[in-house]
Amino acid sequence: MANLTVEAEEAHPAENVGGKTRLILAGEQLFAKNGINGASMREIAAKAAQGNHAAVQYHFGSREGLVRAIFDYRMEQMELARGAMLHRARLEGRLRDARTILDIILVPQLDLQDADGNHSYASFLSQYLLQSRSPKFGDFSGSEPPNLTEAMRLLRERVDYLPSYVAQRRLISVSLMFLNILVRHHGTDVMAFGETFTDALEDTMEQIVDVMCMPLRLPPSSSTVTTG
Repeated sequence: MANLTVEAEEAHPAENVGGKTRLILAGEQLFAKNGINGASMREIAAKAAQGNHAAVQYHFGSREGLVRAIFDYRMEQMELARGAMLHRARLEGRLRDARTILDIILVPQLDLQDADGNHSYASFLSQYLLQSRSPKFGDFSGSEPPNLTEAMRLLRERVDYLPSYVAQRRLISVSLMFLNILVRHHGTDVMAFGETFTDALEDTMEQIVDVMCMPLRLPPSSSTVTTG
């Protein structure tokens, strides 16, 4: 069984952060609950205890700007853990190992909990990925922190036998599998699910490796529609 323990920056209690960060955290929670288009900017400002109802527009310009800020905030929190995992994998000669690479990409999200102890970022990211239409591999938020970028490069090299659009589709699929475990299983009673979270996560990670790395069994369709 792979070691899924990582060191990550602890979440800061909401009362210890500034107004801009409170807006980011409030937006994450409301987007996670209501959908990215289901929460108003006024609701987000109110949840963040901002007297100015236009605070989101002031700090981020738009809903899309807030979404980007949420990604940037969380990606920065995971960079230290991903860097440590990359360094360890490099020392151990495991930079071509699919499980190792996928652990680096996915596992740091385990430590991203909101002030209520929930995985609101996982729910937010699920909402975002379900709307994603880009066929470009690794194209999610536009955020490109160096350690995540390196892990994505290693994964693309590992599955270089797949067309880019297939690799992207699979990456979204396995990301949703991982996020579902966080949202649905984490912190639940063993009796409710019949297994521990650790066992469920390990089984899911093994499935994720299989899904991401299996050969493409069908050739690209000859009926592909081109537009110009």
